[in-house]
Amino acid sequence: MATKKGQAVHPILEIENLSISFFTRKFEIPAVMDFSCTVMPGEAMGLVGESGCGKSTVALGVMQDLGVNGRIVGGSIKFKGQDLSKLSEAELRQIRGSEIAMIYQEPMASLNPAMKIGQQLAEVPMIHENMSAADAMDLARQVVEDVRLPDPDRILQAYPHQLSGGQQQRIVIAMALMSKPSLLILDEPTTALDVTIEAGIVDLVKDLGKKYGTSMLFISHNLGLVMDVCDRICVMYSGEAVETGDVKDVFDNMRHPYTQALFRSIPLPGADKNSRPLVAIPGNFPLPHERPEGCNFGPRCSYFKEGLCNKTAIPMAEVNKRTRHNSRCLRYDDINWDEAIAATDTLEDVDKGEVVLDIRDLKKYYRVTANALFGSGGSKLVKANETVNFSAHESETVAIVGESGCGKSTLAKVLLGLETATEGKITMLGDDIQDIPIEERSTKTVSTVQMVFQNPFDTLNPSMTVGRQIIRALEVFKIGENDADRKERMLNLLDMVKLPREFANRMPRQLSGGQKQRVGIARAFAGDAKIVVADEPVSALDVSVQAAVTELLMEIQRRNKTTLLFISHDLSIVRYLSDRVIVMYLGHIVEAGTTDQVFSPPYHPYTEALLSAVPIADTRIKRKRIVLDGDIPSAVNPPTGCPFQTRCSYKSDVKGNLCETTLPETRTLKNGHQVKCHLSDRILARMSPVIALAEDKKRKKA
Repeated sequence: MATKKGQAVHPILEIENLSISFFTRKFEIPAVMDFSCTVMPGEAMGLVGESGCGKSTVALGVMQDLGVNGRIVGGSIKFKGQDLSKLSEAELRQIRGSEIAMIYQEPMASLNPAMKIGQQLAEVPMIHENMSAADAMDLARQVVEDVRLPDPDRILQAYPHQLSGGQQQRIVIAMALMSKPSLLILDEPTTALDVTIEAGIVDLVKDLGKKYGTSMLFISHNLGLVMDVCDRICVMYSGEAVETGDVKDVFDNMRHPYTQALFRSIPLPGADKNSRPLVAIPGNFPLPHERPEGCNFGPRCSYFKEGLCNKTAIPMAEVNKRTRHNSRCLRYDDINWDEAIAATDTLEDVDKGEVVLDIRDLKKYYRVTANALFGSGGSKLVKANETVNFSAHESETVAIVGESGCGKSTLAKVLLGLETATEGKITMLGDDIQDIPIEERSTKTVSTVQMVFQNPFDTLNPSMTVGRQIIRALEVFKIGENDADRKERMLNLLDMVKLPREFANRMPRQLSGGQKQRVGIARAFAGDAKIVVADEPVSALDVSVQAAVTELLMEIQRRNKTTLLFISHDLSIVRYLSDRVIVMYLGHIVEAGTTDQVFSPPYHPYTEALLSAVPIADTRIKRKRIVLDGDIPSAVNPPTGCPFQTRCSYKSDVKGNLCETTLPETRTLKNGHQVKCHLSDRILARMSPVIALAEDKKRKKA
């Protein structure tokens, strides 16, 4: 219990020694064990950890919504002093939605597609507060304004499918706030959103938390996002809280090896793929029935001590009473937390070879029939790619970044032959392929350019073994003289992606997400691919697995001299691994250059906004905050002039209405750095860095 001006301040949420299990016919599965955390009024608590660590189970426990198989088997959850497990179903219904509200990752899971937005918002106070329909609709309009949606009257009359993903998520937030809850639980609320939309949602959540005095339980795997939103953090591993405290204290003075390992596996400023590579956490996350004796993290911990760490259950210990900083580590006082990572071999930058891919004046248009879709007859032209120009060299990593709808994936489809170009030329290893669909391409051409997809769960045949799926790719590419030769090549590919050879006989359901993605990479390289298009290949993976898969891609690229086209919205990973960056907006390349050029001023105004929106888990970082207004315009009805002019804060710096009437030319700045913008050289030259690193602060996490 804290005090404020002599008065006692009681916790909003008090979880003590919570244990939650799920029961099957055969055995009990302990999902959460001995978990404790406290959320004070107006405080935001972040829950972080790998998939399966128990974050969402804790949230469902607070909501008392564990399903028929879930059960609280120990400890308590108190909300405003009341033990939630002792309340009746009617009492719980009254609390849910009115005093405790939850926002899920996928907004459409919370919205009724057959009801207008206004009706869905108004029914919350009508049910929980017996408010009249007129008053409820007035409140709904006010809350829509609070979540910064334009034209509230139109939004209230719209159906969910008529809103963008970012707008849908704002409506779900508005719905949660209709009854002014004391506690708001957010379960990965921005994972499916673009980084610019995410930035707006994060600012919105923080501001609304202050306005309504709402406490928050914020679940995320993104440490940078937690630093932006939360006051306190609780790091979870394998069902347990392993470290908790003030965000700044934990980030700068971490006292658990797992927290340190998480930070070492994410690309913070200063990480470099050659001199300071990421460090993946060794081993695998333990299944509930395979947890080790003593410390759950022991088998993966570089500070593990036999006979101590595996002797008995590890309790939480107080590190700093003032900041309520606790750690579940017996050795937290023995470890030198300031010691740098053990030196690894510094890799030399790979020499870039000849141009293997050259794209000139590429255009990809779609003709779509209007009628029911647009409410009128005729047809519309969708300009997915507009005059795209760039080239890629052997052994080079070229990143393509931008928001959803910018044309990244369409470009990838044209390269792979899943679509053909409307105009322009694509030359790959001397052959023109822009108008050859995949079914008409030679086996050699198909095997030359391959793709690693975003979701490893959807790319493998669930009824075929891992080995057979790789052998099937070898058969399609006509590689290997006979079955025995192809089997040996398959085993060598498993070696290449660092999977045990016995995995050849496993089914996809027996693999983790990271292991499935490794199989996808092995299959992509089965035909000795020269160009690999990686479309968000690590965004669906935990941060610790991201590091391992990213390093694997880099290692294979060095060995095979592969050209990697890396499509991503995560600018942190882009900065870490790419040699050159292409920024796309509404089908146009608005900026292109080396990684250093694109990440340092002068920038295109859109690039500046993208960089500003990136959450960075580093307390030393000072960031200029630029939140873009509105969503990316539709490619069906793009704005005239500059495609970015509807959201650009620099438009007033350009004389007249040039931005609104004239498409800017791509001009070259120093050393080949290209920008498609009307801003003068004088204005570009005075741009300041979006991200600045305060070097004078001592870094306490090596």
